[in-house]
Amino acid sequence: MAPQRTSWPARVLKAGSGAAVVLCLATALIHVLLVFLHVAPPNPLSQQYNRQVDAWVFPLFEQNWRLFAPDPESVNHQISARTLHTAPDGSVRVSGWSDLTAVDNSAVRHQPFPSHTAQNMLRRAWSSYLETHGGDDKPRSQRALMMQRYLTNIAADRLTAHRGGAFESVQLRVVTVPIAPAAGPGSPTAATKPADTRYLPWWKVDSRGN
Repeated sequence: MAPQRTSWPARVLKAGSGAAVVLCLATALIHVLLVFLHVAPPNPLSQQYNRQVDAWVFPLFEQNWRLFAPDPESVNHQISARTLHTAPDGSVRVSGWSDLTAVDNSAVRHQPFPSHTAQNMLRRAWSSYLETHGGDDKPRSQRALMMQRYLTNIAADRLTAHRGGAFESVQLRVVTVPIAPAAGPGSPTAATKPADTRYLPWWKVDSRGN
């Protein structure tokens, strides 16, 4: 009895499945290698491929050691945004402020399984922006420029989803409120530092709602 020959579509499917498995394994190995170079102490290899490592890791795969050495937050950041739209007749309309942090907080409060987006995306984007820009809002590296665009896109996407309307530029306002330390019995009450308000520049975005 002659052996049964495998049909052409079955052979193509088998070959495609094998190629997909190889591609997934290769991608996983490259991801692990790049993340390892990111968290490892500086070495000739990580320094040589620093640009490629940063391009892969930031901002979605950033790693840190806070899980093992927690650093409790000492301040709360309230991030708001507003938009600017130039009409065809040349008139300029600036919207009111939208509290992006309040929207995230409402999505987390009373939720047994809050999303990672509501908990961390905006907060981590701002902390990464601070690390790369300092206090003058001038990007001096490719990573700084990337984090600026990342923060801008988050704000633009949130404003489009929650309020809509046409706009071409976005401005952020960040109010930093210090968290008073817990006072123990008999300990002196520390003076609460005043809140600090920081206005970021107007940043151009892809036209929304036009």
